[in-house]
Amino acid sequence: MEGKILIVDDEEALVRLISYNLAKEGFTILTAEDGNEAWEMIKKEKLDLIVLDLMLPGKDGLEICREMRRDNLNTPIIMLTARDEEIDKVLGLELGADDYLTKPFSVRELIARVKAVLRRNRMATRPNNEEKEIIVGDFTIKPEKYEIFQRGQLLDLTLKEYELLDVLLRNRQRVLKREYLLQLLWDYADGVNTRVLDVHISKLREKIERDPKEPEYIKTVRGLGYKFEEGSDA
Repeated sequence: MEGKILIVDDEEALVRLISYNLAKEGFTILTAEDGNEAWEMIKKEKLDLIVLDLMLPGKDGLEICREMRRDNLNTPIIMLTARDEEIDKVLGLELGADDYLTKPFSVRELIARVKAVLRRNRMATRPNNEEKEIIVGDFTIKPEKYEIFQRGQLLDLTLKEYELLDVLLRNRQRVLKREYLLQLLWDYADGVNTRVLDVHISKLREKIERDPKEPEYIKTVRGLGYKFEEGSDA
């Protein structure tokens, strides 16, 4: 598998370990030891993915993630954190990280996550000339542009939010299990304990619901997963 990956971490031994193993998989590797150096490389290089530590000298990982998404730099991000606090993971995902790993982690798991994120990103950016427009109630999907409109207004979605809303819309009125969505969109194995799906559902509700606390469209099916309903008339 090919691609240019930037590894940002101030732990020299860890950077060497990750770099060596990803290079063996065929990736081109760039490295940075602090957030300021990383930011300059992000602006200059055409990157396929960033492995980004949360705690860095200079700009920290959250600040870099926030500024990238603010500037519409949509390079996928896997965030690394030595903390085991849920708030750090959730905040990273809310700011636009595609996935996260808590240190210590196995190199094999990181490689699997890297390949999964790259595979999904490349599938999402591949032109699709067969489907021009799909209308589901108040929503219009334009697959060739990776855009979704609600009552004619373009929704400001990250790539992952687009993918999630797209699958919910295409399966409206069907209960989609958590395990199915985690496997489909994040390549997570059954039984994994993660809030990545809940965070993205929450962000989608903020963008499409009149009252995110009383959703009309994205319904939680307790103990199972989520279901998209048509919603009430405006």
